Amino acid sequence: MRNLIALTACWLAIAAAGAADPAPYAPPLTKMAQANINNIRPSNPQPIGGSGAGAASGTATGAGAPTATGAAKFGAKPAAKAPAAPKLSEREREEQAEAELSAKIAERLAQMRANQAARAAAAAQARKAAAIKAAAPPPRANGTHWGYEGEFGPANWSKINADWAKCSTGNRQSPIDIRDGMKVDLEQITFDYRPSSFNVQDNGHTVQVTMGGGNFLSVGNRMYELVQFHFHRPSEERINGKGFEMVVHLVHKDGEGRLAVLALLLERGKPQPAIQTVWNNLPLEKGDVTAPSIVLDPNDLLPQRRDYYTYMGSLTTPPCTENVLWLVMKEPVQASPAQMALFSRLYPLNSRPIQPASGRIIKESM
Repeated sequence: MRNLIALTACWLAIAAAGAADPAPYAPPLTKMAQANINNIRPSNPQPIGGSGAGAASGTATGAGAPTATGAAKFGAKPAAKAPAAPKLSEREREEQAEAELSAKIAERLAQMRANQAARAAAAAQARKAAAIKAAAPPPRANGTHWGYEGEFGPANWSKINADWAKCSTGNRQSPIDIRDGMKVDLEQITFDYRPSSFNVQDNGHTVQVTMGGGNFLSVGNRMYELVQFHFHRPSEERINGKGFEMVVHLVHKDGEGRLAVLALLLERGKPQPAIQTVWNNLPLEKGDVTAPSIVLDPNDLLPQRRDYYTYMGSLTTPPCTENVLWLVMKEPVQASPAQMALFSRLYPLNSRPIQPASGRIIKESM
């Protein structure tokens, strides 16, 4: 009896532990335990006396079963009595109940182990899938929209398009604070500019002037042709920490595709005729292009003194291409307050922040 009680307690513990286990449904334990307990109770003693016999006799005769005489009357043989099942002792019944309960406990334990193994396998598969997903490269960014503030600003240019990675990973980026330059006898820049056709576009980032062919500058035994010039406010470059109200960048390219950018710093003063020609021909809508019938002479933009700073840098807009030769004129160019105010109405801020110099050599004219 003690063994049966212990097994029943074990079954209750297993059932409680596996309550959250999605195992197949089992009959309520209380009924099972009750059945086992009923199995081991001693059966009620049969009453001895006339009442018991009478009941047996009544059952035999009252049920309409044929008597031996009736059976003989119809020529049928009396039915043979089935052999009675051997009567189990109380100890045997208890052992049988213990065996049945032990088998059920073993079956339940096997189900729990199988469910635990299945959950462990599913968790391992999920971890493997998560590791594969984490190791997979992110989708390639291919955006085209950029700006100077917020989520599309300079800090995020490299995230917008994978081809603009240099904007954050490059070590020769522009603009920089030009300071501690090495004063040397720099070669003079040779300008071969002439009045040329042009068109003007407000491209959504600046006002850009595209020049007709035939305008060149030469420096370092290379000749670069002027492609376009555009404006930034405030100036992107600084000279020994000092900034300027605006700057003009003249972008040149040689026959091998190498770039050279000439930077003209703007300060307030008298009106600048070439800039006024550009303002006179501004398109009415962003993205539109005007193609005036007049010509523009890039020489009108240049300062009288031709001393300059030079260093290797990059484009200051995406894709931030490096290996760009920078030529920053020392003498600022004057423009009237009205001319600067006009641009500020279009672009109050369109300059990239200062980038690390990263130990670059900066040369300047003596």
